[in-house]
Amino acid sequence: MKLFKSKKPIIGMIHLLALPGTPRSKNTVKKIIERALSEALLYEKCGVDGIIIENMHDVPYLNSKVGPEISTLMSVIGFHIKQNVGLPCGIQILSSANKAAIAAAHSAGLDFIRAEGFVFGHVADEGYIDANAGKLLRYRKSIGAEKIVVWTDIKKKHSAHAITADVGIVETAKAAEYFLSDGLIITGSSTGQTANIAELKAVKKACRLPVIVGSGITIDNVKDYLDCCDAMIVGSHFKKKGHWANALEEKRIRDFVEVVVQIISP
Repeated sequence: MKLFKSKKPIIGMIHLLALPGTPRSKNTVKKIIERALSEALLYEKCGVDGIIIENMHDVPYLNSKVGPEISTLMSVIGFHIKQNVGLPCGIQILSSANKAAIAAAHSAGLDFIRAEGFVFGHVADEGYIDANAGKLLRYRKSIGAEKIVVWTDIKKKHSAHAITADVGIVETAKAAEYFLSDGLIITGSSTGQTANIAELKAVKKACRLPVIVGSGITIDNVKDYLDCCDAMIVGSHFKKKGHWANALEEKRIRDFVEVVVQIISP
């Protein structure tokens, strides 16, 4: 994967504090930025290979569109991280606000986005999410943001896929590849839940794109995943008690990185 120096990059997730205007918002903009930057610096210190920021505390999420108070602040946070941390950095704006993520990434100088609903429609917590690859990639082109890599969730977690029950994950992956995705993210059914290893292997065999595990990896199971993925996004496991809403715990990050380095080192 061209963005990263490691052959099996670890991307640390930063769950931003609740942003302005959302039901759980209680912090100043300054506090939100400082918290995100401190977590990014900790990740770099502990040896992870990349970072992604996400507004997971903004529950309940909006469907596909967010206000400028969200996208602007996330862009500012991304800019601060890129100016102070020497790691590739990405962004996801929940839920399915992929155009806003492209715009924020472009303004902040970020490297990639995580996009939902790229191909095939599905029903998520927020309602129906329509396929958006065509509009998204045309928008990326129109603003001159083609260097921004688009990683796409397939068979997205926290969602029902009954309307595409006759389309398996391999066919979904092939469709995303055909529609010019830059990487395929596979997850478990919800945050922190493990991805299906058989599905990962099948997708990796069927497609040429990088395959990224997007949930459920821990120090205890990472060895099982390294042979069937090209990268991993890790959030919950790096938090105290392994819960996504808690603060990062340095020892958990360091121990995980050490295990991965030992496994992949020649």
